[in-house]
Amino acid sequence: MPSLVLIRGGGDLATGIAIRLIRSGLRVVVTELLQPLAVRRTVSFAEAVYSSEISIEGITARRVDDPGDSLRILSILDKGQVPVLVDPACTSAKLLNPVVIVDGRMTKRSPEAIMFSPALCIGLGPGFEAGVNCQAVIETRRGHTLGRVFWHGGPDPDTGQPDGDPGRVLRAPANGILVTLVNIGDHVEKEQVFAEIKGGTQTADHSQFTILHSPLTGILRGLLHSGLTVIRGLKIGDIDPRDDPRLCQMVSDKALSIGGGVLEAILSWPEVRSQLWT
Repeated sequence: MPSLVLIRGGGDLATGIAIRLIRSGLRVVVTELLQPLAVRRTVSFAEAVYSSEISIEGITARRVDDPGDSLRILSILDKGQVPVLVDPACTSAKLLNPVVIVDGRMTKRSPEAIMFSPALCIGLGPGFEAGVNCQAVIETRRGHTLGRVFWHGGPDPDTGQPDGDPGRVLRAPANGILVTLVNIGDHVEKEQVFAEIKGGTQTADHSQFTILHSPLTGILRGLLHSGLTVIRGLKIGDIDPRDDPRLCQMVSDKALSIGGGVLEAILSWPEVRSQLWT
């Protein structure tokens, strides 16, 4: 098995990291949940779990159902593509023996142990502390320190607020099954109905549903898959008031900045660097 970087999570930030590393000549494998919750699906390798494959900015990712299927993983890597393993517990780490593991799941809490220790473990954002549960932490919050590498301590604490206008983030107001009425890339007006949640508020006719209205006018940049079970407060979508549909297909500046920080951390360890570029 060639030397690898394993990225836990295939959301838009993790995908930006993967793309930056691949363009720098590295081999990358992604692990994901059986039902990923990536909102910006058009720029997330996690979408390969649903659609079997996805191409983002010229790089293709393909689903691998069996994390122990080394032949399929190698076949995908040999094509310059990204294997996306359905492997939430990251059991494949023992088989793949990655030199670097990047935890890009953005859970904002300390990660659980996976019974494998790579030469370098890199964490993203809150929940990680260099020297405690990883060797390096990358700042994920927008601002002067975005993308910086911390070798001691941790990044800014979680504020509980999204970057920019908090109104752009769409959250589930109730528990239930999400039913979407628009698609990523669609223009939506303020107060337009964009989804329903079955199992929400009970109405006079005894049906149970909650109607979701857009808080802003703009482009729907992200939205979870229809049919997924959601819980109250879960991020389910993203409205971009810049109203530019091209942005739905582009990896964000934030993701690329964080990817640059990951690449810097890898390059800072000569023993790791010597194993990755062969």
